[in-house]
Order: sequence, then C-alpha cells, then structure tokens
Amino acid sequence: MSTSPLSRGALAHFAAKLVSVALGLAIVVVVARQGPEQQGQFSLLIATEAVFAALFSGLGLVIARQVSHHRQAAGAWLGGALVLALAGGLAGAAVFTLAAQALGGDPAYRFLPLLAVAAPLLLFTPTLSGLYLGEGRMGPINALSIAPPLLTLLGLAALWLGGVQAGLMQVVAVWLAARAGVGVAGALLAARGAGLQAPVWSAWRAQAHFCTVVGLTNLVSWLNYRVDLFIVERYAGLGAAGVYSVAVTAAELLWFVSSSVSAAAYARIGVPDARQAAALTVRVVHLNLAMLLLVTPLLLLAAWWLLPRLLGAPYTAVLPLLALLLPGVWAYASASTLSAFYTNFLGRPQLSAAVATVSLAVNVGVCSLLVPHLGAAGGALATSASYLLAIAWGLALFRRHAGLSWGEVLRPQGRQLLDDLRAPLRRAGR
Repeated sequence: MSTSPLSRGALAHFAAKLVSVALGLAIVVVVARQGPEQQGQFSLLIATEAVFAALFSGLGLVIARQVSHHRQAAGAWLGGALVLALAGGLAGAAVFTLAAQALGGDPAYRFLPLLAVAAPLLLFTPTLSGLYLGEGRMGPINALSIAPPLLTLLGLAALWLGGVQAGLMQVVAVWLAARAGVGVAGALLAARGAGLQAPVWSAWRAQAHFCTVVGLTNLVSWLNYRVDLFIVERYAGLGAAGVYSVAVTAAELLWFVSSSVSAAAYARIGVPDARQAAALTVRVVHLNLAMLLLVTPLLLLAAWWLLPRLLGAPYTAVLPLLALLLPGVWAYASASTLSAFYTNFLGRPQLSAAVATVSLAVNVGVCSLLVPHLGAAGGALATSASYLLAIAWGLALFRRHAGLSWGEVLRPQGRQLLDDLRAPLRRAGR
C-alpha cells in the first residue's frame, strides 16, 4: 500500500491544524490573561458548544458514509442535512434559553444567552465537514477549521484599532459571530458546488438510527472529554477550572497530530474490503502512537517554558496537571482511528459509543471521588485513568471484529512504520 496519498492528505490537514491551533491558542492567550476565572467561563462556554455540536454530528457522518462507503452523490444528501442542521440549531437555541433562565445568576454560565442567539447557525460547519470527509477533500475541511479563529482574531483586532478594549463579553460575541458566519458561508458554497437537491426524507428516515447512534456516541465522547472540566468547576471553582482548561487544551494538542492522519485515512478505511480496512486501521493506530511518543516531550518542554510567560504566574500550576493528563491522552489518540473503523467500515457507531461510555462512567466516578479532595489534580488523574481503560477495551473490540490476533494489533511492522514516519520528511526535502 502506497504511503503517498495518506501522507499528503495528513500533511495538508496537519499544516491546517497547526494554523488553526495557533490561532486558537492566541484567543486563549487573550482570554487567559484576563484571569483564571474569565478563562474558566470561556472554556465552559466552548465545552457546551462542542457538546451541542456533537449531538448532531451524525448528520455529517451520514453524508460521509454514503459518499465514501456507498459511492453516492453528495448533492442528494446535502439538502436534507442542512435542513436538519437548522432544525437542530433552533432546538438548541430553545434549550440554551431555558438553561440560562434556570441557572440565573451562576457566573460560570452567564454567556448562555449569547450561545442561544448563535445556535441556529452553529451546526452547518460540522455537517459540511462530514461531507468533505466522505469525499476525502482535506482542503475545504481545512478552510472550515481555520476560518472561525482567524475571523475572531481579525474582529478583535478591529475592535482594538477602534479603541475598544476587548473584554470577555466582546471575545465571546465575536467568536460566536465568526462561527455562525462561517457556517452560513460554507453552506452556500457547498450548495452551489455539490448541486443542492431537495431532501429525500425517505432516505433520511432509513438513516435515522445510524444518525441518532452517531450523535449519541459523539455526545458521550465529548462529555467524556469535558465532564472533568465541569466537575472541577463545580467542586474547585471557576479559577481552578480556568487553569485546568489550559492544561487540557495543551494535552489535547497531541490529538491534532493524530487526528490529521486519521482524517486523511477516513475515506479509505470505509472501503468494502475487510482485510484492507483492518490493515489500514492498525497501520494508522501505530503511526499515531509513534508520532505522539516523539512529540510529547517537546510539548512538555514548550509548556514549561511558554505558559507562565504568556499567561502569567497563576498558570504555573498547569505543568503538573499536564504531566498527569498526558499518559491517557497519548493512548486515547487511537480512538479516532478505531472510531473510523467502527463507523465507516462496520457501520456500527454503537461500538464507539460503548467505548466512550465506559470512559465517561469511569471519569465521572473517579472525578467525583478525587476532585473534592485533590482539586484539579484529581480531575487529571481520573481522566488519564479513564482514557487508558477505555482504549484497552476499544482495541479488544476492534481485534474481535477485524479478526486479528493481539500480535497483529499491538506489534507494528517496523519497516512500514519507519516509512510512514519518514514520508513527510522525504516529501519536505523534494
């Protein structure tokens, strides 16, 4: 199997992720320098938005699977996906409005009304990303990833040039406006490019179970990624949550490396040949883990040197939290590739849901025991442990459904792995 298409797509996606991450980190710096409590409020808002988007992520993955696995035209599915995304956004707006009224004066969630205003348009972007994922087109996915943080920073720069000192309210408003605007623009461009057709609701009804299971799976997954943040805020306060959120953001930078390879391989994991799909999944898992072993020490060094200088003295507490998080985050980098096999090849997203549910249950249980006594460090320990346990079970499920031995799953092919690791360097030298 040639490494060129995989490496090329992964490199392009990784480069875009680097830009997106750099822009996102610039926004974090703007917020975090206002204080840990402000960072806590912003991180809780972003987490709430991500959980909301995850619930409706099945819309994009329905298109992705129909295009990559069943070779159907994108335009036949796009119209229905956009209508359903708008309907889901309106439902989300109603829920956020009710939640804002119920929570009242809780400062941790004071930006829910703004999220409710933007919610009807926030689901277009993840839905369109699913379309391009199924087509194996990294360019539009990269543009959808880069545009929101770029527009946010440009908006904040415009405010600064106009003499307005951007506080947290301005940052949140500009961020949500950028997210909504990119969604609308992306939907218009996709509709023109794919040849938008009227929704075929009978086809969507046939996909309702798959779409619902994917949405619930990703909802559980995102809760698994963020439930520790909510628990830390509840027991240790907004300031501790702000510091903890920076540690989580730094640790999850590893996933931007692994997700670039997984996203580039997603369409090919959906090929009908079982042996080819299983072999590619194993290969990508090994490549991801090997790359992250090389990157992790660099991440720790960068965090040790940069964070206190960029964000201030309160954020020196990030470093021990980061060290506790990294073992689990490293192992859980395999989850995105295994999920592609479960969802795109097997058509059984409930397997991803099972893995994420185990991780979530362990995370909530151990966090609830440790955070009241250890603070944010308890959240980091619980999260790392839950990731390690969940990925062990995820590999066991994959091995059984792929018909492979443990040796085939765990033991990398040395020459293939070296070729995959060297491919980007060889291409860069041309």
